[in-house]
Amino acid sequence: MTTFCRDCLTDAAETAKRCPACGSPRLVRHPELTSLTIAHVDCDAFYATIEKRDDPSLVDRPVIVGGGKRGVVSTCCYVARTYGVRSAMPMFEAMRLCPQASVIRPNMSKYAAVGRQVREAMFALTPQVEPLSIDEAFLDLTGTERLHGMSPAKVLARFAADVERNLGITISVGLSANKFLAKIASDMDKPRGYAVLGPAEAPAFLAPKPVGFIYGVGAASAARLANDGYRVVADLQRADQIELMRRYGDEGARLWRLARGQDTRRVDPVRETKSVSAETTFSKDIAELRPLEQTLWELTEKVSARLKASHLAGATVTLKLKSSDFKLRTRSRSLGNPTQLAARIFAAGRDMLRHEVGAVRYRLIGIGVSQLEETTGDDLSDLIDRRGAQAEHAVDKLRSKFGKDAVVKGLALDDD
Repeated sequence: MTTFCRDCLTDAAETAKRCPACGSPRLVRHPELTSLTIAHVDCDAFYATIEKRDDPSLVDRPVIVGGGKRGVVSTCCYVARTYGVRSAMPMFEAMRLCPQASVIRPNMSKYAAVGRQVREAMFALTPQVEPLSIDEAFLDLTGTERLHGMSPAKVLARFAADVERNLGITISVGLSANKFLAKIASDMDKPRGYAVLGPAEAPAFLAPKPVGFIYGVGAASAARLANDGYRVVADLQRADQIELMRRYGDEGARLWRLARGQDTRRVDPVRETKSVSAETTFSKDIAELRPLEQTLWELTEKVSARLKASHLAGATVTLKLKSSDFKLRTRSRSLGNPTQLAARIFAAGRDMLRHEVGAVRYRLIGIGVSQLEETTGDDLSDLIDRRGAQAEHAVDKLRSKFGKDAVVKGLALDDD
């Protein structure tokens, strides 16, 4: 069984408990270690880890990134998770569980910048990188052994160490023969993890898991499968493929394959971010236009910052509103030309908002940009308002140098 040290990459005996070179107990061993090339890389508690990196006083404290009593948790550190705090949890519930937590408002431009650094380091390993979000991606290292002078397994261990040393954050790596198993593996040893799940052991590993463990099987699908007698993955493994296809069509064939750890999807390096958005939930429901506009502007600046940090521009703006009775409204508008400028995004959002204000009280507002394409930053095709574009980029540069509060943009609200 192949065994090596995650810290210094030295080979070790199969029965070794510590590295013979550096003494580290962090050994990786697996019978298929040298033949597996598909990886899923996931940054650990990404936003919270960056905040701890930038403020050492937070290192041992529970940290929640989010905000507002009626907002939700964007992410939280592993210390906070020991109290039961989880991503997407309402903030009031998170604070009930962990009242001593430090709550930090998200800084998406900072997170995007770090995410871009991690992505660039991934592309140094292989051109076959499929981003899934700001902090995770699939990698296919097939055929890279001669380039790096070592197996993909060791390359990934070295990559994890480099990210931790150079960027001050930690990642978890899952290594396997396909994307489905690699994603499962990356969750097996968090944080700062490195797990291997080979195709030979996958069926036995998956068998006792609930059917909802398979990606794409939500609560409704799981309930339907349970009603049909498929409660755990082992039930799907015992099922006849033709019978599953008769019941569920193409989804039945997919379930049959994944239940056995089979996944033919390729790592797709051209996968693109579909949209960039931001939203907030109010502490009290709001019906008046002016406070809704002011919040919309703050959200628009966040979206614009993320677009600029990711070198993206979008041609469609979508407004999201949730009323006090939890009914959701979405309105979209095409801009004709792609933009990443806060002023243009806000103008479209505000115009749509004005048609929705009246007797309805809203508990949530959001703004998003889609139909994205890459841009080269200041050399933007968004030159409908050249002077406005130049002014906004100048403000961005001042803020990046002196801080976000160095320049406070004015918002001219009309008194209609």
